[in-house]
Amino acid sequence: MKRFTSILVVLFCISHISIFGQSTSNIREITIDYNASVGKFNTMFKESVGAGRANEGLRADWQQQLAMVKKECDFKYIRMHGLLTDDMAVYKEDAKGNPEYNYQYIDALYDFLLSIKVKPFVELGFMPSALASGNQTIFWWRGNVTPPKDYKKWEDLIRNLTQHFTERYGVEEVKTWYFEVWNEPNLSPGFWTGTQQDYFKLYQHTAKAVKSVNSEYKVGGPATAGAAWVPETIAFCAENNVPIDFISTHSYGVKQGFLDEFGTTGTILNKDEFSVSEDVMNSRKQISESKIPNLELHYTEWSSSYTPADPFHDSYHSASYILQKLKQVGSAANSMSYWVFTDIFEEAGPRFTPFHGGFGLLNTQGIKKPAYFSYAFLNKLGETELKNSDKKSWATKAKDGSVQVLFWDFTNTLPDDINNQQYYIKDLPSKFKEKTKIEINGLAKGNYNLEVYKVGYKQNDVFTDYIAMNKPNQLTKEQVKTLKQKNNGEPFFKGKISIDAKGKFTKNFDVNENDVFLLVISKQ
Repeated sequence: MKRFTSILVVLFCISHISIFGQSTSNIREITIDYNASVGKFNTMFKESVGAGRANEGLRADWQQQLAMVKKECDFKYIRMHGLLTDDMAVYKEDAKGNPEYNYQYIDALYDFLLSIKVKPFVELGFMPSALASGNQTIFWWRGNVTPPKDYKKWEDLIRNLTQHFTERYGVEEVKTWYFEVWNEPNLSPGFWTGTQQDYFKLYQHTAKAVKSVNSEYKVGGPATAGAAWVPETIAFCAENNVPIDFISTHSYGVKQGFLDEFGTTGTILNKDEFSVSEDVMNSRKQISESKIPNLELHYTEWSSSYTPADPFHDSYHSASYILQKLKQVGSAANSMSYWVFTDIFEEAGPRFTPFHGGFGLLNTQGIKKPAYFSYAFLNKLGETELKNSDKKSWATKAKDGSVQVLFWDFTNTLPDDINNQQYYIKDLPSKFKEKTKIEINGLAKGNYNLEVYKVGYKQNDVFTDYIAMNKPNQLTKEQVKTLKQKNNGEPFFKGKISIDAKGKFTKNFDVNENDVFLLVISKQ
């Protein structure tokens, strides 16, 4: 096996490698110097990822997929709904109304997560039916969304659960976790039948319970939809001496609505250049101007669309969209938890087709969607960021001497008179966008191997491949194998280049709309 002394990785969004002619007009230029660094590369993009609900995490295929995602994308935390719902068998009461606790299902799930070095971002919800004040539920799996009938019993449950975590996994481990109170309580009807004040009461009891076990455990909220309630939550905690360690909230990149598990409303990808990222910037501003200005900010859900029936999630357009938004956010958030890693996701019930616009980076069979490669490619970037003035790219280098440059094109091609559900289900060939020149200086003289990876139209573009199969409602084993092989992220080009004493690498590319490329140069 060859030992590489220097590796150059260039990740970017373009159509096909093409050295173009003498004309240099209208050329996008990205110029990098190996020796010009700006500090540690911010990897908030892989701090956390979402999953549908806790009970789904007991499935073998879910666990197999997460193990692969961990290996190739390296998410550090995972957040999911339904930890306390009845299908996790956590809580009941005896004939006299005395609480009975059971954590066997949670233990099985968390033991697995920690075995693959994924930590839980603990979402505390929904309400066990035996502790609920009402019978209102959400989703096919019936998460109870009512306040507790007895806040002391709720507080006791959270304290007992937190103590159980401490005994099973140790204080030092649990200190690294995050405890988030509920999910999207501002959506009523929806995820919470109470008022804002009812939520603050729930938060206060929950935070008290967690901190009673160990004052260094991290608790936060309000986990709202649409970046709501941030100033109000901080003010409540500051004025009432209630502990809070982080703010969490959510944002999605469509123009209207917050909750539609069936996708029947019709979503429209927001044409605002700074959708999602503007919410994050504003949340950070709200925190900095508050009485507790140094709180961590975690966007515990984000994606292009809030419905698991939006074909944009399956489209090749989603790969460059993800990169664009993460670049815009920069260091404003401590984490951006993409919602979700897999289409094993049953809010609307089990789905009847292999591609249905699900949230996942992977489909139900574990086939990689274009969005998957955004994170797989990002995970190849190095530890140190390099200077780079281009607004749609990153440049980094790693401890082993490797260099990486990430860049892309994102173009919102959605026509004005159509919605996502009508448009992104089509075969959508990409159009030429621009010529791009990559220049990297400061490389050592020598011979190098060149590899180019791509995501774009008909390249790691599984939904277009699925359309070409005439969109079968069920995939055969052979079809699954074919789609996995064709969408495996392997290089589509390999070659050799030489770097002379000047230490400069240059290459020119034609860029199509919404292309993503990863170029790897490895010194022999």
